[in-house]
Amino acid sequence: MGLPLESTGFESPVDFKTRLGIPFSDLLLLSRALTHRSYLNEHPEALEDNERLEFLGDAVLDFLVGAWLYNHFPEMAEGELTRLRSALVRTDQLAEFARNINLGAAMRLGRGEAAAGGRKRPALLCGTFEALIGAIYLDLGLTEVQKFLEPMLKEAADGILLARKEQDPKSVFQEWAQSQGFGPPNYRTISTTGPDHDRLFEVEVWVGDKKYGVGLGHSKQAATKAAARDALNSLDYY
Repeated sequence: MGLPLESTGFESPVDFKTRLGIPFSDLLLLSRALTHRSYLNEHPEALEDNERLEFLGDAVLDFLVGAWLYNHFPEMAEGELTRLRSALVRTDQLAEFARNINLGAAMRLGRGEAAAGGRKRPALLCGTFEALIGAIYLDLGLTEVQKFLEPMLKEAADGILLARKEQDPKSVFQEWAQSQGFGPPNYRTISTTGPDHDRLFEVEVWVGDKKYGVGLGHSKQAATKAAARDALNSLDYY
């Protein structure tokens, strides 16, 4: 069964709040959160778009995501907390949250924007999701935002951490080096011990004139991966 749509082509704010189970008392505020400036240009009776709520929601998200990570990952170092927060509030991730609740169906877009696929555009989905967070905060308070947001954060954070652990540590460390403006890592075989059938290689990884990690393995490839993983651990990257 399709979603109930207004004659304008989007799900009404009343139907949207009912579907999500959010107990909004101020439907005008919710309507504003769903209103893109392209709709405002075509409907002057709609007095305000969602850009100010987007600004507020962005700040609320930064705080709540940071607090949630701090409380749920007590052993995680500051650097990794910062990286994980950035991953959770980036445009693509917030757009994914918006898709998960079918927010696009409720977005109030101008005809041109809607015809151009605006309901699927990550930037518009992200901005509207931030505006929705801002509206929930203003109407219902921080606790209601937490109830709405935290199940999404847990699933997304688990996925991000799992994907990161499955990545090749050499690739991850090279990405880190490039992000810092350094050249590519240099892997140096320091020693080779043991008989031919059971060699053990020791490899160091350097960036510039600084050693970042050391690894052991029964092949050079395994030892270089171990060195890269050691370097990432020293940076609190995992």
